[in-house]
Amino acid sequence: MAKRQNIPLFVRLTTLAALILSTGCSSFNHDWKAAAQKPAPAGDISGAWDGQWLSDANGHHGRLRCILTKKSEATYDAHFKARFWKIFSASYTIPLELKPGTNGNYRLEGDRDLGKLAGGVYRYIGEATPTMFHSQYTNKYDHGTFEMKRPGS
Repeated sequence: MAKRQNIPLFVRLTTLAALILSTGCSSFNHDWKAAAQKPAPAGDISGAWDGQWLSDANGHHGRLRCILTKKSEATYDAHFKARFWKIFSASYTIPLELKPGTNGNYRLEGDRDLGKLAGGVYRYIGEATPTMFHSQYTNKYDHGTFEMKRPGS
């Protein structure tokens, strides 16, 4: 009979958490690469975006990628994949409402409860053009910015 290894609880929980957080990441990577290979639609903000997020509260930052998908004339889904602490990533989707912007920009607003462990409800207010996407985010514990542009630009 084989001897059973005693794996510490911390290692088991960390492994489980990593598996849960990574679920869907390979799907996102595939979808993002496919969107990044397509030319950006003229006069539209749909498609792949790449950039950084920065917390103004604590200085944390990391890579941020997004796929914007038009749902209606006034609604987009923003599927984000954010990297943090250089080794972890999280993927989530936020519905964004399109509002009239200034100087031909698109104004985007939305919020989403990302769960207690992620900090609860996040609110997003930003502006985009076909080549630039800037947003501010706030929640109970954090606030900061996203700065993204089209991949390869």
